[in-house]
Amino acid sequence: MSIELNTNDGQVTITNEVIATIAGGAAVECYGIVGMASKSQIKDGLAEILRKENFSRGVVVRQEENHLHIDMYIIVSYGTKISEVAHNVQSQVKYTLSQSLGLAIDSVNIYIQGVRVAQD
Repeated sequence: MSIELNTNDGQVTITNEVIATIAGGAAVECYGIVGMASKSQIKDGLAEILRKENFSRGVVVRQEENHLHIDMYIIVSYGTKISEVAHNVQSQVKYTLSQSLGLAIDSVNIYIQGVRVAQD
């Protein structure tokens, strides 16, 4: 699926993978995030940290009528307040997508897939 925007100069199509990649990039910049995790990866109790080119595997973009919802699967740093980290990620992702793509996001749902000691 994709989002189509009509402008004076023509039509712009934004795929869900682009939205997911930008959202993942915005999330990993937040304090307390170790990385993104795959949405389908809780095998053997281990969550693999995704590299930059695979951020879209840890983000699900859902469209319901005219509403846009994002589900993010993240790994947080040990010793941080998880609720604050999740709130910061939600705010940052909404702001980044609004500024870069001009999209209004209805909800950003955060799923914590693991807690790791951050490596400096």
